Amino acid sequence: MLRQFLALTKPGIIFGNTISVMGGFFLAAQGAFDPALFLVTLLGLGLVIASGCAFNNVIDRDIDALMERTRNRPLVQGTITPATTLGFASVLGLAGFALLLIGTNLLTTGLAAFGFFVYVVLYSLWTKRTSVYGTLVGSLSGAVPPVVGYCAVTGQFDTGALTLLIIFCLWQMPHSYAIAIFRFRDYQAAGIPVLPVVKGLKTAKNHIVGYTIAFIAAALSLSLAGYAGAGYFVVALGMGLYWLYLGFQGYQARDEVRWARKNFGFSILTITVLSVMMSVSSLLPAALA
Repeated sequence: MLRQFLALTKPGIIFGNTISVMGGFFLAAQGAFDPALFLVTLLGLGLVIASGCAFNNVIDRDIDALMERTRNRPLVQGTITPATTLGFASVLGLAGFALLLIGTNLLTTGLAAFGFFVYVVLYSLWTKRTSVYGTLVGSLSGAVPPVVGYCAVTGQFDTGALTLLIIFCLWQMPHSYAIAIFRFRDYQAAGIPVLPVVKGLKTAKNHIVGYTIAFIAAALSLSLAGYAGAGYFVVALGMGLYWLYLGFQGYQARDEVRWARKNFGFSILTITVLSVMMSVSSLLPAALA
């Protein structure tokens, strides 16, 4: 049963967001590490994200039953009831917000609440089912965690925080469209209006390339504005250009599912490496930092 409750929280999503939170936190800290603040931020936001994912399981249980990837989730299988899940999600959320409010600052807590609202209400309850722009709305909630990490340290929403929000929002778009391409039949069966299903694969590929270019520009601006060093700049440029190369490969792809999976995999590697580079940028030698 414990495993079933853990599945409700989507551990993979929590882990990925933990990496981005660390990137934002250490970018802002610039080597001045506060272990207590770090742990409270990670744990508090982790609980909030887990809560949002559990609420999403309740909201999506009807369409999850129609998708191969999600048909074995606990609520679809009936191993946990919606009422139990709602109670579980509420406890997680209250604990997470309480930790953030007590251990960080009001801005950080407010940002976490904003991300939670966008994911649960604007995305899960509304635009995911009704609009081709649902992915864009969802990308906004997915871009909040690194900003939470950053603002936990600074206590202010400055240009650095805005840049992080833009970087991670832009990253989510080609990443999500790649998923929608290799899970095309799932989304089609569930009636979810993602771009590849509504507008076609060619349009989706155009968007992947366009958003990747915008992502590269935003990622590099973090160094150009003085928030990250030369080491980060070089890595961001190299990985961004290769990701763009993969995007262009999609136009000649004979096996579009395989290409989309490759693009998706590299997108995860890219954001993970950049988050690490944000974390260590202030610790690198002056020639690299």
